[in-house]
Amino acid sequence: MQFPVSPARAVRGSVRLPGDKSISHRYAMLAAVAEGTSKLENYSTGADCQSTLGCVQALGITIEKQDGAVLVHGKGLDGFQEPVGLLDAGNSGSTIRMLSGMLAAQRFESGIGGDESLSRRPMERIITPLTAMGATIGAREGRFPPLSIRGGKLQAIRYEPPMASAQVKTCVLFAGLHTEGVTSIVEKTPTRDHTEVALREFGAEVEAEDGVIFIKGRPALQARALRVPGDLSSAAFFLAAATMLPGSDLTLEGVGLSPSRTALLDWLASHGARIQITEVKQSAGELTGNLRVRASNFEGGRIEAATTAALIDEIPVLAVLGAVSRNGLVVRDAAELRVKETDRIATVAENLRRMGVEVESSEDAIAVPGQQRLRAAKLDSFGDHRIAMAFAVAALASDGECVIEGAEAASVSFPEFYDTLRLVREA
Repeated sequence: MQFPVSPARAVRGSVRLPGDKSISHRYAMLAAVAEGTSKLENYSTGADCQSTLGCVQALGITIEKQDGAVLVHGKGLDGFQEPVGLLDAGNSGSTIRMLSGMLAAQRFESGIGGDESLSRRPMERIITPLTAMGATIGAREGRFPPLSIRGGKLQAIRYEPPMASAQVKTCVLFAGLHTEGVTSIVEKTPTRDHTEVALREFGAEVEAEDGVIFIKGRPALQARALRVPGDLSSAAFFLAAATMLPGSDLTLEGVGLSPSRTALLDWLASHGARIQITEVKQSAGELTGNLRVRASNFEGGRIEAATTAALIDEIPVLAVLGAVSRNGLVVRDAAELRVKETDRIATVAENLRRMGVEVESSEDAIAVPGQQRLRAAKLDSFGDHRIAMAFAVAALASDGECVIEGAEAASVSFPEFYDTLRLVREA
C-alpha cells in the first residue's frame, strides 16, 4: 500500500495511544497459563499481539473479545494442548522468543514459525538456554525459524545471556515457571522489567538482587483483570514529530512510564526536548501518565553502550530527528539493529539518503549530521513497521509530499497510526 504524507506546520491536540505491545504479549501468555479468566483492557491492536493470541488459541486456550477487552480463559501451567500444525507468530519476534519458553516445558512436540521477515531472525539466543534446561530444539540452519520444540521436564538453571535482551530474559523466566527449582538469569545490562512485574501480578515468586533475577518454579498463577498502559514505543513517533515541528503542542494520555523504559524520555529531555509528565498513577505495578511535548530547538547527541540497548527500538525515528537537530545524531554499539524486522541501519540510511540527507553507517553504527533539509521523496517501509512510521514522521518535516511504499507495515504494532497522525496534524 502506498500512503501519501504531506508536510505539516505542527502537531497539536491530545490523543490516547493503543496498549503497550510488550506488556500485551506478556499479559496474554501469562493469562493463558493462569487459573481462570483474565480480562485484559486496552490490549494492543497490533498484528504482533494478535499473533500471540492466535498462538495461545492454537494451544487450546479460549480467547474472547468483549466490549473492547480481551478475555483469556486460562487453564494453568499444564493446560496447553498439542497444536494442529505450525504455530504462526507472524512478524513477531516477541511471540516466538517468549512463547518458546513455555513450549519447551510441554510434553508434546510443537513447531513455531512466522513470515519471511521473522524467518531471517536468529534464534540461537533462546535455543542455547532452553537446550541447557532440557528441551530439544531444531531450527533451519541451526539458528532460524521455524523452530521444532520437543519439551518435557525442565531443570532450573542459572543463565547469563551474551547480550542484553528482554525477550531472552522472558523466555528463560517463562521456562523457569515450569521447573521444580529456582531459575536465575544474570543481567549485566538491565532490560525492561515488564516480565517481572507481570509475573508478580499473576502470583509468581520473583526476586531481583545485584543484577540477578530469580523465579521459583511451579507457582499457582491466578487470573487477573488488568489494563494495558499506552505504548511508549508508539509515543516515540509523536514525541519526535512534536519536537521538530515549530508550534507543536501535543499531549499523549495514559502512556506507560515504567522506569525500565523511560530512557527515551530521559535522553530526549537531556538533549533539549520539552517534555512534561503529569497525572502519574500506578496500576498493577506499572506507572502511567500523560506526556505533554512542545516544539524545541533540539540539540541532538550521542547514543552508545547501555543507552543504545535501552533505545534500540526508537533509533529509526531518533535518526530522523537527528537530521534536523542542531548537532546531529551518532549511534554506536547498535549491531542489534541489523537483525530486527529489517536491517535497520541499512533501511534508515537508505530512506534518509532518498530525502537528500547525508548519513554514514558501519556494521554497528550510524551517524547523521544535523541542520539538514528533508526533501520530498518516495520512501519505503521495507516491510518494517518502525521504518514506516519513522519516515511518515520525516515526511511531516519535508519540503513536499512524500509517499510511503509498504505503509501497511505499521499495522504490526499500531494499526491506527495514520488515523492518529491525521488527527493531530495541522497543515
